[in-house]
Amino acid sequence: MVSTPELKKFVDKNLKITLNSSRVVRGRLAGYDLFLNLNLSDAVELITNKQSTDEVKVGSCIIRGNSVISIEPVE
Repeated sequence: MVSTPELKKFVDKNLKITLNSSRVVRGRLAGYDLFLNLNLSDAVELITNKQSTDEVKVGSCIIRGNSVISIEPVE
């Protein structure tokens, strides 16, 4: 039996999500499901070069759960 991820306390909070292939997305958690699929609003992809970090506005997006490496709260 699959258990539901304990993300209830992070709904409507800003999160930084690290994805496979070293991609990073920051946004507000709007929802999730038991497969860890994440619905983000006001999402921004952080693209890091050797000298700087660029932000690309994504808006609303859905991140597939099997691509999530880590989730951390952002203030």
